[in-house]
Amino acid sequence: GLIYRGPRLINWSPGLKTAVSDLEVEYNEEEVTLYYFKYMLKDSGDHIPVATVRPETILGDTAVAVHPDDVRYNKLIGRTAIVPMLEREIPVIADTTVNREFGTGAVKITPGHDPADYEIAQRAGLSIISLFNKDATLNENAGPYAGQDRFDCRRNLWADMERAGLTLKTEKHVTQIPRSQRGGEIVEPMVSTQW
Repeated sequence: GLIYRGPRLINWSPGLKTAVSDLEVEYNEEEVTLYYFKYMLKDSGDHIPVATVRPETILGDTAVAVHPDDVRYNKLIGRTAIVPMLEREIPVIADTTVNREFGTGAVKITPGHDPADYEIAQRAGLSIISLFNKDATLNENAGPYAGQDRFDCRRNLWADMERAGLTLKTEKHVTQIPRSQRGGEIVEPMVSTQW
């Protein structure tokens, strides 16, 4: 019979409105923008600086993770951070897979839309928030950004965060971008229930 595997991440092609296999996804080195912002800590004026190439996924964050041996941040483990613009409370957690050398050394965890974050969420027992509709517009979990295209949301959310004093800087960054072999659009990792 069929084995139920539970939710897992798939490669979703918004234009084709279908999942594409790992074999149909090509990773190309592309220059993108790396966005640095403040993850404010609850009940203090302190923040953790975090960098991301996909600011729209901030809305689906369920934790901020730091390496347990990172002296810059390990005293913050167990504190509560506030998701920008949504004011949702999330934990600051420790995970040994966090790369202390990349970005700021602290990472946002978006298990619904990133394979590495999904693995961290499984280990830490974090909730998983799905942010995107099948056409890559944002769903109701995105609060005031619901209905916006993912790239429009990126611009609008960043502009709102700038006005709120939550942005630090942007810089050019070269990374691997997943694109569908059919059509060439950027593939979105999404949670799916597979049978």
